[in-house]
Parts: sequence; C-alpha cells; structure tokens
Amino acid sequence: MYIHVGEDVMVRTDEIVAIIDKDTVQFSEEMQLFLKKKENQTSNLSKGTYKSLVVTLDQLYLSPLASTTLKKRSKKWNTHDNLLNR
Repeated sequence: MYIHVGEDVMVRTDEIVAIIDKDTVQFSEEMQLFLKKKENQTSNLSKGTYKSLVVTLDQLYLSPLASTTLKKRSKKWNTHDNLLNR
C-alpha cells in the first residue's frame, strides 16, 4: 500500500524506514549531520517549514504533514493489508 506524504507524493508503506517529527530533527545534532549527508537524496515537499521527516530506503522527504498524521495513515494501511492477507 501507499501513503501520501505531501505534494502529490505517494510512498510505499513497506519502504518507509522512519517517520520523525520536526523537533527531533531540529534539536538533534546527529539528525542534522544525517540530513546534510543525505542532502542530494532529500526532497522538500513543504511550501514553507516542514513538520516531519519521512525516511525511506532511498529517499528522504521533508513533509508538510505532522508525524502523528503520517503514523496514523501508516497504521491504517498496515491494518488494511493484514486483513486482506488473511
């Protein structure tokens, strides 16, 4: 299944490694270094400030959607997948 992460971008749920809130990204020195290292693999989907960082197997997305919203959507689809696979 796919999850909408902003700006008409859909990401496969099984490719999502982490969904991290903006505060964690901004206040963590390790996260700042990680973002700098992956700058060429980062897409800013927000038209202003981002609310969360979505980490996939090969791309980083700065999303305008809150991490709690993305996590809820992800859980919704995982539940749906589990029901379909029974």
